[in-house]
Amino acid sequence: MGKYTQRGTSRCWKMMDWPRDSAELCKASACTNDDITLVGSMLDDKDNSVKIQALNTLKAFSGIRKFRLKIQEHSIKVLELISTIWDSQLHIAGLRLLNNLPLPDFAHPQLRRVMPALMEILQSDYILAQVQAARLLSNLAQKNDLLYDILNCQVHSNFLNLFQSTQPGSLLLEVLVFAERLSEGRSSPHYRAVKWHYNEQSVHEAVFGDDSRLADRLLALVIHPEEDVQIQACKVIVSLQCPQDVEVWPSCLSSHSCFNNAE
Repeated sequence: MGKYTQRGTSRCWKMMDWPRDSAELCKASACTNDDITLVGSMLDDKDNSVKIQALNTLKAFSGIRKFRLKIQEHSIKVLELISTIWDSQLHIAGLRLLNNLPLPDFAHPQLRRVMPALMEILQSDYILAQVQAARLLSNLAQKNDLLYDILNCQVHSNFLNLFQSTQPGSLLLEVLVFAERLSEGRSSPHYRAVKWHYNEQSVHEAVFGDDSRLADRLLALVIHPEEDVQIQACKVIVSLQCPQDVEVWPSCLSSHSCFNNAE
């Protein structure tokens, strides 16, 4: 750690949490891009705890506009870390950072390479990491050049367990948003213009295939105790039943007109 605590940069390293008041915000804003570069260099440290601290620090500073472009330069390294090191705390810290940044186009090739790792994190038993992975995948599903890579990514045979009503509401909400984004993307004119082929164990087959049991899961979630989960489950049903190019008014959702068709 000694080599990192250089004069003029220690103030950045000490501020591990998001600034809580205007005084701390001013201190954070006084840092420079050189300070961000120094913190980024800690991602190469052999100690995972140092990597995690660096990720949390970059996440805090990503909320300051002038540092975002500089922090984006480390996105490739962050993706490498979360795909090669199986550590739930590192996954959480890395994914939280990525979810707080607009990922640049130059990161898309790396995103394709780490897609299997992101899907593994989503299917792990660490709820906080799963929530962050689902959130990132939902954002990526809106990228035309990444949608097929997500849909064709191989998953476990029990993938739909993510949609079981016994899952925590926070996770259910995120995976339902993910399903809605996938449904909207695959039904868009741009995506339908190409005839795609999918692996048997792919996300597409698990969620949209002829043998998928997603409909059963969604029906159970419509009566989930948490209202946000109920609403999002209905939105997924609507996206599956209503054409993408037809405007869906709120009355469609509230009356469950598309939902009744699913039944």
